[in-house]
Amino acid sequence: MASTATIQPRCSLHYSTSSRSPKPCRARVAAAAAATVSAAAMATTATERACAPAASTARTTSTRRATTASVASMWRQVQGSHDWDGLLQPLHPVVRDELARYGELVGACYKVLDVDPSSPRHMCCKHGKETVLEEAGVAGAGYEVTRYIYATPDVSGPASTSGRRSSSWVWYVAVSTDEMTRRLGRRDVLVSLRGTVTKAEWAANLMSALEPAHLDTRRAHPDVKVESGFLNLYTSSSAPGNAGMGSCRDQLLREVSRLVKSAHPGEDMSVTLAGHSMGSALATLLGYDLAEIGLNRDASGRRVPVTVFSYGGPRVGNAAFKDRCDELGVKALRVANVRDPVTMLPGALINEGTTGFLASWGSDADRYTHVGVELALDFLTLRDPGSVHDLGAYVSSIKAEACGKAAPNAGVLAKAMEFVEGQRAAVFAWKEAAVQMGGMVQSLGLI
Repeated sequence: MASTATIQPRCSLHYSTSSRSPKPCRARVAAAAAATVSAAAMATTATERACAPAASTARTTSTRRATTASVASMWRQVQGSHDWDGLLQPLHPVVRDELARYGELVGACYKVLDVDPSSPRHMCCKHGKETVLEEAGVAGAGYEVTRYIYATPDVSGPASTSGRRSSSWVWYVAVSTDEMTRRLGRRDVLVSLRGTVTKAEWAANLMSALEPAHLDTRRAHPDVKVESGFLNLYTSSSAPGNAGMGSCRDQLLREVSRLVKSAHPGEDMSVTLAGHSMGSALATLLGYDLAEIGLNRDASGRRVPVTVFSYGGPRVGNAAFKDRCDELGVKALRVANVRDPVTMLPGALINEGTTGFLASWGSDADRYTHVGVELALDFLTLRDPGSVHDLGAYVSSIKAEACGKAAPNAGVLAKAMEFVEGQRAAVFAWKEAAVQMGGMVQSLGLI
C-alpha cells in the first residue's frame, strides 16, 4: 500500500502448506537455479538494499510469464491442482489477478448489505439478484447470481419483535456467464461469503471449542473436528416463520449441486468458494462438505475441483480435518496478513506450528490446524490499524504484490494484545476484540 503512513512490505513471500515444508518447484527448475545464482551474487548486500533489485527481478519474471499465460490456459493450476507450486514465489500475475478478482466479488457482499436497523430490509440484501453485482460496483464481473443464502445462528442474538431468531443475508451463489466461461476456460460456480456482522454471528465466533463435524451421516469420522461456532452457523435451521428455507448448509448444498449437475455435456467446471474472515471459515466447511458427500460431481460423474480462496481467515478445525480435506482433494489458498490477529485464531498458542514445552499440551485431535497453502502479506496503515483485517486492504495489497514473511509464533500474543489495545472504537468494533481475546483465552485452555 503506497502511503507514507504504511509500513512498507518486505520483498519476499511466505509460502507454506500447514505444518509441511513446501514442495520444490517442478516446472521451473531453470528459473529456480537462476534465482539461486542471483541470490548468491547479492549475498554480501544488506537485506534492505537487496529488496529493491529482488523485487524488480520478480516483476520482470512475472511480466514475461504474463505474456504467455492466461486464466484459460492454466485455470487448473490457478485453482490449486498442484497446490500453487511455483506460482507464489514470485506471485504469478494470473494468480494475483484472480485473487484480486475473487476478493472484489466477496467485497460485494458488504457493499449491498442493509445494516440500517430502521430499514424493513435490515440485514438483507438491498437489491435483487439481477442487479446486485452492478449495484455493488462489479457490473462487469461476468457472473449471474442464482441464489441468496441466509443464516440463523442458534445462539443468543438480537430478538425480533416476535421473539424469533432472525435470519441474515450472508452470501450469494453465482455462475459464470457464457462469455466469462470462455475467458476462464471453464464454467465457474462461485459462492461468495462475507465476514461477521451481526451480534449472533459474533456470539457464535466465541464458541471456539472443537467438536466432531458429523456432516456425512453415511460415514463416521469422529476424529474430524471443527470449531463449534462455525459449525453452528453452518448447520442451524432457519428461524420460525421462514419455513422451507433450511440451514445455510441446506441452501448451499442444494444450489451448488444443482448448478454442478446442470453443466453442459463435456464442459469443464470449477467450484470456487471465496470468503473473508468468518466467511472463509464457512467456505472451508462447505468445501469439505461438498467433497465428503460427493456433490462435486457433474451429471456424467466427473469430479469438479473445489477451491477455497480465503482472505483473513481463522483456523477451522483440527489436524484430522485438515488431513481429510487433503484426502478429498479440497484445495485452499489462504491469503493472510501477518499482522492480522484473526488469521492466528483459534489456537493462537497451541496449533500445528507449536514447538517446545507447549507442544506437549493436548493432543493433535484437540489442536487447531490451518488447511491448505498460505500466501502471507505484510501490511499495516498507521492511520488505520483496523485495516490489518480489512478486505479492501487485502485486495489492494494483492494488486500491489505486497508480501512478506510470516510472523513468528512466539510474537502472536504480544501482537494481538497490541492490536486490540490500539483499536479505535469507530475503526474496529469492541466485538471483534472480544472474539480475538476469547480465542486466545480458549487456546490457552483457560476456558
